[in-house]
Amino acid sequence: MEIRADTYLWAIRMYKSRTLAGTAIKGGKVKLGGENFKPSRIIKIGERYTLTIGTIKKIIEVVTLTEKRGSFEIAKKHYIDHSPSIEKTEKQAAAFFKVNIKREKGSGRPTKKERRDMDDFGWGD
Repeated sequence: MEIRADTYLWAIRMYKSRTLAGTAIKGGKVKLGGENFKPSRIIKIGERYTLTIGTIKKIIEVVTLTEKRGSFEIAKKHYIDHSPSIEKTEKQAAAFFKVNIKREKGSGRPTKKERRDMDDFGWGD
C-alpha cells in the first residue's frame, strides 16, 4: 500500500485537513531526517518525521500505514511519538499594557478630553 505524506499526516490527526498538511510540508514545517520533501512523497514504515506545529515540536515514527482518518485512539496505533516532554514554562507577563483609564458603566458619553485620552491608548480605532 502506498500512501502520500500529506494523507498520512491528516489520517493520524496531526493536521485538520490534507491541505493544511500539504502546506506545512511545502513550508518546511515537516522534515524527514532534517530534509524537506514534497507532500506527494510515499511514506514508509520506520521513518521518523519531525513536525513543527506552532511552538510545539513533535517527532513521530511510522509504525503502520493508514489513509483513513479515525478517532484519536485509532490514530495513535499508527505511529510512535518520540517527542520530548513539554515542561511548563514560566508564565510570561502579558504582551499588552494595562490601561489606566477607568470609566464607570452608565456614566454617559465621554467628554472630548476623555475621548482624546482614549484615542491615545488606541481605544478609538
